[in-house]
Amino acid sequence: PVLDTEDAWVSVEGPVSIVELALEQKRIHYPLVEHQFVLCTTLYAIMRFSLKSVKPLSLFDSKGKNAFFKDLTSIQLLPSGDMDPNVLSIRQQFLVKVVSAAVQTLCSSQKANEVSEEELFPFEKGKNWPTLAVDLAQYLQISEDVVKRHYVCELYSYGMDHLGEE
Repeated sequence: PVLDTEDAWVSVEGPVSIVELALEQKRIHYPLVEHQFVLCTTLYAIMRFSLKSVKPLSLFDSKGKNAFFKDLTSIQLLPSGDMDPNVLSIRQQFLVKVVSAAVQTLCSSQKANEVSEEELFPFEKGKNWPTLAVDLAQYLQISEDVVKRHYVCELYSYGMDHLGEE
């Protein structure tokens, strides 16, 4: 971008301005940042719901694993549209586990203490884990309908029929 400066600022001496420093930075490769976001969200879900049998790196193919250790400004080969069916199956199982754990945590605490979701997850105000799982399904190339159907089935199985109907 072209930055016009006033004549009074041209003769100023001192350290480089923050705008000039920002313009000198390399541009990040946004798909690589999204890839890192998927890993961070996955790790947070595993931690939050204590999912012990999940291996986070098994959710990614070899290109995806290699991309985690590269500079964000470099253009990396990311997973393409064609995925191994075994990886897709592992991803789908993971998302189903997240949805099941989220519904179980919410329902068990609400039945036990009549606690609202905001009181149960004070640091996660406004975070809806099943919705986040549906968003992750898009990144992980899993059908969103599978995750949504499983969420509705879980709500019905825990007696939350009014939420399941919605």
